[in-house]
Amino acid sequence: MTWFTLPVDNLLCRCLGISITVWFTLLFVFIIVPAVLGVSFGMRRLYMRTLLKIFEWAMLRMEMGAKEKNQELYKPYSNGIIAKEPPSSLQQEIQELRGSACLRSEPEFEMADIFYFCRRGVESIVDDEVTKRFSAQELESWNLLTRSNYNFRHISLRLTVLWGLGILIRYGVLLPLRVTLAVTGIGLLLVLTALVGFLPNRELRSYLSEKVHLMCYRICVRALTAIITYHNRENKPQNGGICVANHTTPIDVIILANDGYYSMVGQVHGGLMGMIQRAMVKSSPHIWFERSEVKDRHLVAKRLGDHVADKTKQPILIFPEGTCINNTSVMMFKKGSFEIDCTVYPVAIKYDPLFGDAFWNSSKFGMVNYLLRMMSSWAIVCSVWYLPPMNKEEGEDAVQFANRVKAAIAAQGGLVDLIWDGGLKRGKVKDAFKEEQQKLYSKVLVEGVSVQTWTILHIVTLNSKHANQCID
Repeated sequence: MTWFTLPVDNLLCRCLGISITVWFTLLFVFIIVPAVLGVSFGMRRLYMRTLLKIFEWAMLRMEMGAKEKNQELYKPYSNGIIAKEPPSSLQQEIQELRGSACLRSEPEFEMADIFYFCRRGVESIVDDEVTKRFSAQELESWNLLTRSNYNFRHISLRLTVLWGLGILIRYGVLLPLRVTLAVTGIGLLLVLTALVGFLPNRELRSYLSEKVHLMCYRICVRALTAIITYHNRENKPQNGGICVANHTTPIDVIILANDGYYSMVGQVHGGLMGMIQRAMVKSSPHIWFERSEVKDRHLVAKRLGDHVADKTKQPILIFPEGTCINNTSVMMFKKGSFEIDCTVYPVAIKYDPLFGDAFWNSSKFGMVNYLLRMMSSWAIVCSVWYLPPMNKEEGEDAVQFANRVKAAIAAQGGLVDLIWDGGLKRGKVKDAFKEEQQKLYSKVLVEGVSVQTWTILHIVTLNSKHANQCID
């Protein structure tokens, strides 16, 4: 019996060995070597175009099937539950509610003013423009991922077979390949940065560190099948400056570091992340803070200021929102990084959710679960715009400068510019926001009297001029 099983075992071992050899050879030749050299064979672009054609065919099949069965294919897609009128000032809306009220000599509260605040409150409860920025963006069409279609139905046999084939490809081929690449990229980053950190020559260490970081990040980008289009590369961040960008996902770092060399800023972590941080800081001047130091604004500002003052160090990469937003808007930028006297290089990042949703909902998914979803998606497709460098203008404070940079990023990326703090994701509204609304209403009352007084004086002046002309 043993005599019959030995050849079979040997054959299986040989087949397995050949398969592993072919797998790693293809991996090395077509992915790792191009990543080291910074070249691309265009396979990811071809893959994206193929996916688009498949999605178009699937959409036609679904529309035809739904029409035959007289079914609604998708939930009605809209940007909001409430059809809101174009935004207007508080003063204009209060005046519309009051109507043609008679002129008063003193500021006075009117009962009709309550309806403005009641309506705004109900609108915020029913269709909150802040909370929905922390949930996944809904698609107008299906991308053959069950997670992105809330009304999935069996439309046709061919479409179901295609969907099942997609699951096999994503989990049977793409996921193992991507995990292998991710492990390779992180492993090389740990080993090579640690070795480069032992070099005594600073210039050689800096040069090799840049090459190692770029190579490892390029491998990690391929681990996500990320297809990135960079625009206006002449505006890329330079040494001695700060690069600020909108924040959708932790892989924003990889997306930007794939095309440039940055110093990272963040809190010291433990585990695997801590190992990576310690290895990186040996070869490159990254800035890591202890948990007790993060809340010390003066210490943080000093370390950032000392870094940008040295023009030999690479630019700092910061995400001023402080949390991940679902790539539909840009929320309030923290002013800390805009208090430093240096050039700011804004960058806008916009992801295409058709191929895979890059947003990290940290309150719903852990990091491992999130990475699994990313690696089992079709691809990560995004565009990156490097905006012209910006400096603080005369008489402009840090908050105004931050808002100006945020507005530029939102306009370029086609995102909604919101004034709200991303910290509302887990916290309550600050009292300062409530006081601001109270001040605006008080200002309406006071300005109403000023306008009335000016109108009366203007009428009196005209009447006086008219009477003098009649006398003459």
